[in-house]
Amino acid sequence: MKLRPSLALLLALAVTGVGVHAQSAADLTDDSAPRKFSTLPLKPTTTQAQAAQLSARFLTRFHYDAQPLDDAMSQKIYKAYLDSLDGEKVFFTQADLAKFAPLKTQFDDAIWNQDLGGPFSMFNLYVMRAVDRMNYARGLLKQGFDFNTNESYNYDRKKADWPKDQAELDTLWRQRTMNDWLRLKLAGKSDDDIRKTLDKRYAGYIDRVKQLDGEDAFQTFMNAYAESTDPHTDYLGPRAAENFDIAMKLSLEGIGAVLQARDEYTAIREIVPAGPAAKSGKLHVGDRIVAIGEGENGPMVDVIGWRLDDVVKHIRGKKNTTVRLEVLPSDAGVDGKHEMISLVRQKVSIEEQAAKKKIIEVKDAGVTRKIGVIDLPSFYSDFGARRDGDKNFKSATRDVAKLLGELKAAGVEGVVMDLRNNGGGSLAEANELTGLFIDRGPVVQVRDARGEIQVQGDDDPGMSWSGPMAVLVNRGSASASEIFAAAIQDYGRGLIIGQPTFGKGTVQNLVDLDRFTRSNSEKPQFGELKMTIQEFFRINGGSTQLKGVTPDIQYPKNGDEKDFGESTYDNALPWTQIPPADYKPVADLKAYLGQLQAKHDARVTTAPGWKLMLDELAQYRKMRDKTTISLNFAQRQAERKEQDAIQADFRARHKAIDGDVAVDEDAAVDDGLNANERSLKSELKQEKDAKKAADPQLDETAHILFDAVGLIKGDSKLAAEVLPYGGRYSNSTTASASATPEKPTQPATH
Repeated sequence: MKLRPSLALLLALAVTGVGVHAQSAADLTDDSAPRKFSTLPLKPTTTQAQAAQLSARFLTRFHYDAQPLDDAMSQKIYKAYLDSLDGEKVFFTQADLAKFAPLKTQFDDAIWNQDLGGPFSMFNLYVMRAVDRMNYARGLLKQGFDFNTNESYNYDRKKADWPKDQAELDTLWRQRTMNDWLRLKLAGKSDDDIRKTLDKRYAGYIDRVKQLDGEDAFQTFMNAYAESTDPHTDYLGPRAAENFDIAMKLSLEGIGAVLQARDEYTAIREIVPAGPAAKSGKLHVGDRIVAIGEGENGPMVDVIGWRLDDVVKHIRGKKNTTVRLEVLPSDAGVDGKHEMISLVRQKVSIEEQAAKKKIIEVKDAGVTRKIGVIDLPSFYSDFGARRDGDKNFKSATRDVAKLLGELKAAGVEGVVMDLRNNGGGSLAEANELTGLFIDRGPVVQVRDARGEIQVQGDDDPGMSWSGPMAVLVNRGSASASEIFAAAIQDYGRGLIIGQPTFGKGTVQNLVDLDRFTRSNSEKPQFGELKMTIQEFFRINGGSTQLKGVTPDIQYPKNGDEKDFGESTYDNALPWTQIPPADYKPVADLKAYLGQLQAKHDARVTTAPGWKLMLDELAQYRKMRDKTTISLNFAQRQAERKEQDAIQADFRARHKAIDGDVAVDEDAAVDDGLNANERSLKSELKQEKDAKKAADPQLDETAHILFDAVGLIKGDSKLAAEVLPYGGRYSNSTTASASATPEKPTQPATH
């Protein structure tokens, strides 16, 4: 699964990076250091043109739904590219589109002929228009605005037309700037403060736009081509490919720090435990990096005003090499004393994205039971370490197996696999993870472009957990999460609880384009294709494509399914089915599903946390459905008071439910600021408090398992129906013993 924010939105957001990395000392000379601003016009390189043509050869021959790169595909690419550049329709005019019109049927020729001048010309005009619009907005700040009119601003422009001319574009930007001003005014800011805040915001946006380079232009265009073949095919330039690899293996070689752009500086947002930065004790959250030096004696290069990814690139590096940082401490002013910190890079594990466990104690009618929860953010795997025979390679399955052993030792009676917002990852990990909860058998069916079907499954006997279990999912659960949830559901192995899932039923493979060139460079140049090559099916023969996995017990939807999910893509593959695999369900959960549903329904009608969740969802839907907003101060002030009262009520109810968890009185109030304009300290505090807050969906899921355990313990006949293989495994909640060995805590790889 992936989300594709527009290029404009990406520029407006603060980007974070984990760890850090650097090149050799030669790469840090003045000649090779990134310039603060790129020079227009940006021009494609020969390497990029070759990479585009090579990508087309793969996509037109080996894609699961291979389509010719012709005029018809060119028109799809044109539309996707235009949406990437100006999806909100706030930079280009209809006159610009008229100039672009000949390119609609020329992008195929541009790729085949290795002439990317057309796509780059569009990108260059986007940069010019973005800078022009921000300068126009800055000019409006000098005169201020009249907020006594009845004017309104339509901020949802997905279905709007592009402005027909410059005058209409100016009106749109005047309204956008008025709204920015009005938000700050409603938050109590003075006119002088508003001018300073917005002028700094718009100037910062101009700086970020001017830092866009040829790789950004090429990446944006190639992703427009890739996503025109299907929603989940991507082109990954060298920078993007490196970050994807880090996300899959959850490790990198660097200093162990999360970085964030703050004004002109790169700030330390988080120190990764056990990394070089943490062990040194010299680097702290909020510190600002002003210069970087390679090795013990390499020249220091000023990085103030640099793009975040350029700073990250220069701080990451090979294990056991040295990087020197010149730092402005967090508690020092801009003229404060700088500190020099020397760190030796090491392999850093990103444990924040690894599987985690906790235990929820559910109390009801004088009975207390422990329910284990495993939160799995993604199906990660260090493919390289696994291929090289590293016995300690990072793996979601290995981590979950270890956590299951710890939960069993702690005496839990049920296990929840929390896959909410888990967008997937490794197909092999989904297969092996399922094997921890079944004895043996097929897990998923995979069909390739030739129509050949392969059944993948678990061949190891035994289970790491054989007791009651539930899988908690939502709309953000996709791909590998859906494979796992579908297999658990088809086997009757556990309860699927939550919201219908994303609906992604395709498999992607990484193609390293550098392997297919004659380049002698050791540095990646051509990037990678993440290309759809297969479609997966449930063992019952159905597909998760478009339809996703429907939970056994459903929670309320938040309404985002209209804008989020496979069904929202115009070019998504259709739903199909194939014959079922040779498998047998291991239990029949229908035997007590009705009872569990009735207990759930009765409980949530009186649960304060559940009622609060429903009220907040209703308010969210109401606000999300609005597309226009008034620019009249009195009307907005009245609306603000109404919203403040609603949010105050929500905070009071949260405080009553969450107990000693601090409630930030300002967190839900619109302060008119963008994320990177608030203090880093307050931002981190809000995130920390959010993690402590009650989670009604997870708590209710644990309570459903509590009910399941109670029903099983009270009825041996029922237990034999709903527990796997008649409940003969040793860690089930019945008294029956198991003669079948369970899978080891560290499962062998398949």
